[in-house]
Amino acid sequence: MNDWLLTLVGLAVLVVGAEGMVRGAVDLALRARISPLVVGLTVVSMGTSAPELLVSLFAAIKGSSVIAVGNVVGSNIVNITFILGACILVLPLEVDRDAHRIHWPVMMVSSLLFWGLLQNDAITRLEGLLFVLLLAGYIVWMIRRSRKETAAHETAAPARMPVWKAMLLLVVGIAGLAKGADWFVEGAVAISRGMGVSEQLIGVTVVAIGTSLPELVTSLVAAIRGQADIGLGNLVGSNVFNLLGIIGVSSAVFPIQADHTLFQLDVNAMLLSAALLYPLMRLGERLGRWQGAVLVLFYIGYVLLVLQRG
Repeated sequence: MNDWLLTLVGLAVLVVGAEGMVRGAVDLALRARISPLVVGLTVVSMGTSAPELLVSLFAAIKGSSVIAVGNVVGSNIVNITFILGACILVLPLEVDRDAHRIHWPVMMVSSLLFWGLLQNDAITRLEGLLFVLLLAGYIVWMIRRSRKETAAHETAAPARMPVWKAMLLLVVGIAGLAKGADWFVEGAVAISRGMGVSEQLIGVTVVAIGTSLPELVTSLVAAIRGQADIGLGNLVGSNVFNLLGIIGVSSAVFPIQADHTLFQLDVNAMLLSAALLYPLMRLGERLGRWQGAVLVLFYIGYVLLVLQRG
């Protein structure tokens, strides 16, 4: 019971910490004249992916590389299928041209690069640093491009809170994320071992869904408030950050060792879900409810296969 309580408390702290961090970060980003799509792709996606980063980092340090890899792969599948699908079912959204012309290809290339490197059953420190550099270059390019375009058409967004309050939310949010991630990993690993369930199964289901809750809440709120670009950018950006940032940082700190054959189903599902998103975005000017249903059904099918595998 203590392990379950620790896991639930850790998850609660993760969600609260992520929410505070995102609120502060978005306010600061909007002051800098960055478009909503890029806010979603950068600030919001990094904020909501912070739980995955800390969970995977703590897991790698504690020698549970399988949890670290499973968490990232599972989260990417959850983001593009269940979470995006659920958001579209609530409120269909129009797709920004840059989403399928620029940001989807970056997500797809990142996924393929991860798949290729994992074939050696390890991701080294050098490869991790390469991932981090690629992510940094992508973020810098996006921000510069967005500021130029926004400056030509819009004025600065009005401040929603004092700068000190936004900074305080960031600091407190990060502290909550760190502690929540530690508790969550400790509880999840103990539960998996106690039940005789493989760490891989826990990583791609319980841990992945749990750490993706901030993306779900953020994207749903964005959709309901009519800020669909933030929601879509959040999910695509989170997937890029999960692969380049989380795997990159985790392996740079502690090289990841994981048998790629254990993740054959999961990585294939991640690649297929990413590939599926492109034609769904190109069919019409927006993602409608039937596309959302397709994505949710894809996730349900994946979970059934995972459960059948055991």
